[in-house]
Amino acid sequence: MKNKKIKTPFLLLIPCILIMVFSVFFPVITTFGYSLKYFKLTEPGSEKFIGLKNFQNVILSSDFHNSLLNSFIVLALVMILGLIISLVIALILNKKNFITPFLTAIVIVPWALPPIVNGIMWKFIFFPGYGVMNQILLKIGLINSPISWINERGLFLFVVSIVIIWRIVPFSSIVILANLQNIPNAYYESIYLEGSTRFQAFINITLPLIIPSLGVVLINLTTTAINVFDEVIALSGYQFENQTLLVYNYSNTFSFLDFGYGSSVSYVIMLLTGILGYLYVKNMTVERVY
Repeated sequence: MKNKKIKTPFLLLIPCILIMVFSVFFPVITTFGYSLKYFKLTEPGSEKFIGLKNFQNVILSSDFHNSLLNSFIVLALVMILGLIISLVIALILNKKNFITPFLTAIVIVPWALPPIVNGIMWKFIFFPGYGVMNQILLKIGLINSPISWINERGLFLFVVSIVIIWRIVPFSSIVILANLQNIPNAYYESIYLEGSTRFQAFINITLPLIIPSLGVVLINLTTTAINVFDEVIALSGYQFENQTLLVYNYSNTFSFLDFGYGSSVSYVIMLLTGILGYLYVKNMTVERVY
């Protein structure tokens, strides 16, 4: 009977293990095998083992450098603006009044929409000709001619960052809000009795106590920014100047059918994302221990 009780949990885990093996581990191992080969579907019979040559080509590729730079610009904008906006919205929603539930429901809407839908919606707003944004700026006299939001690289990366922030800020705000609502009011009452201002209370009480949730938000913002794909495709398609890492990977793998090179790009992206995630988790652990 005792052995049966010990075996039962492992038997119940078998379906989950099989799903993980065939949907995660097997594709990861297969992709790594492709990355070590010259493997183009446009050249049947040319498959051969070339070792780390694909990784070398990725690292030395100017096209990869361009997409990497685009991704890091988007990452920086999303992290800075996304964190600030998420914190501000969470602080607003933390003020309990009759309209708070309604505002919370509105905030969640962008998060519920698919990324491709968000991208198409914002494309109409930032359309290079007479999109909604250009119409507004022209009417209030800030510009004399329409701005090419999507055709200019710098403006395009800014627009992509805004679209990502629009989509991811709702979840980030809710995470911070949950942390804020767990802070006892007694902390604020005691510091106000000592003559502190609201800003001092925020710096000395609120900010230190919400650091764990800020760490979660930063990880979420980082992974979303690096893995942006649908929004870029919806806004500009596969334009070379505007490609981010995932778009560059998709173009090489499924447009040019170079599975060897594309697989190596996938592993480089996975490595970069893993390093950033590890650093965030490590800093969160150190902060909690301290």
